[in-house]
Amino acid sequence: MLDQIHWLAAVTVLGVLEQAYFFLQVIYARRLFGISPPKISGPPEFERIFRAQVNSSEYFPIFLALLWQAGLFFHQGLAAALGLLYLCARYCYFMGYKASSSERLAPIYFSAGVLWILIAVSALGILNFFLSHYVGLNILQRLTA
Repeated sequence: MLDQIHWLAAVTVLGVLEQAYFFLQVIYARRLFGISPPKISGPPEFERIFRAQVNSSEYFPIFLALLWQAGLFFHQGLAAALGLLYLCARYCYFMGYKASSSERLAPIYFSAGVLWILIAVSALGILNFFLSHYVGLNILQRLTA
């Protein structure tokens, strides 16, 4: 069983570490700009870092659910590769947003595209499971044959 999920687990750990890095960036920015919790407003430099972290945190559960569904129902390697692409795009998004709000756009569009691909492969994998389990039709086998 573990050989079927090890890449998904590794990408999950990398994602958690990335989220921790984003959290730390907000803590450092709070100290740098003298913004004590619960305040969330301040200079634009702080607000961009704060928003980049919050936006990334909001999408993280969606990413994890899709990563695991795609990996379990479709293909672990493809899901893990897409997961790495997503994490790289999110890092570029964070760093771009930190520098300027306009520099966040290309990475956010790219990461959204990766999520849509994960949705597609998840849905295809789940559909294949139901069709093969209940109807006896394995569409993934037919596509690769």
